[in-house]
Amino acid sequence: MTRLVALVLSLLFALPLSAAPEAKQLFGSAKKGSAQRAAPLGSYAKGCAAGSVQLPETGPTWQAMRLSRNRNWGHPETIDFIQTLSAKAARLPGWKGLYIGDISQPRGGPMLSGHRSHQIGLDIDIWMLPPDRLNLSRRERENISSISLRRAKGAYINDKFTRQHMEVMKAAAKDRRTARIFVFPGAKVAMCNAEKGNRAWLRKIRPWYGHHYHFHVRLACPRGARGCVDQAPPPAGDGCADAQKWVNDILNPPKPKPRDPNAPKPKPRRELVLADLPQQCSNVLQSR
Repeated sequence: MTRLVALVLSLLFALPLSAAPEAKQLFGSAKKGSAQRAAPLGSYAKGCAAGSVQLPETGPTWQAMRLSRNRNWGHPETIDFIQTLSAKAARLPGWKGLYIGDISQPRGGPMLSGHRSHQIGLDIDIWMLPPDRLNLSRRERENISSISLRRAKGAYINDKFTRQHMEVMKAAAKDRRTARIFVFPGAKVAMCNAEKGNRAWLRKIRPWYGHHYHFHVRLACPRGARGCVDQAPPPAGDGCADAQKWVNDILNPPKPKPRDPNAPKPKPRRELVLADLPQQCSNVLQSR
């Protein structure tokens, strides 16, 4: 920590919110993790990450993608989860492992791109593209794209969805560290229809907008992480009826409620500033 950085941060907290710099600029400029004990601080969409470690760019069963973004940082549990899941994926027919998208910035926090979650090093985007090689160059990793598995705006899967996709998500959901997995509604319904055995893992698979080029794994706060705020657990049951409702609403969208002409216009979403985040996040920025 330098006196200059500490002085700048103290001045930032003294500014009115309207004049304070956006937190995404502060955290987006960090190039490496802080020299602190690993700790997720705050919530998935309003927090930061101390002591993050970097996922190696290439491993025996994974490759980190879009390296120019420098978002392959996370809590040590997150890195271990990726290594464990990718080894399981590598045993599936046609898969060499996993292509890993965004995890978190070196010190977490709001992303420059506006991505609202991924702030505490416990979120992972995993590409739907089955890796057939794990020696992609940095340039190739910038230019290659994942594949979309959706049809009819996400109401159904397309012909690129395979049993292996289901098995990867099933393995991720069965890991005790996983809190939930976000994927497009049609995929959840397809997996509900395909599962003929124990359905308990389906509870963690949650339908959400988009998420057809990748699925998003969210890990629970690690044991002992006092500054970490867990998301409320998913509702009881396998969640299949809820996913079917999402599909029904895609196919037959409910009519929008008429807008009250006298209602005030909604305020634009304000970007987070440092004062919005847990107080410990200033220490994360100050750490060498």
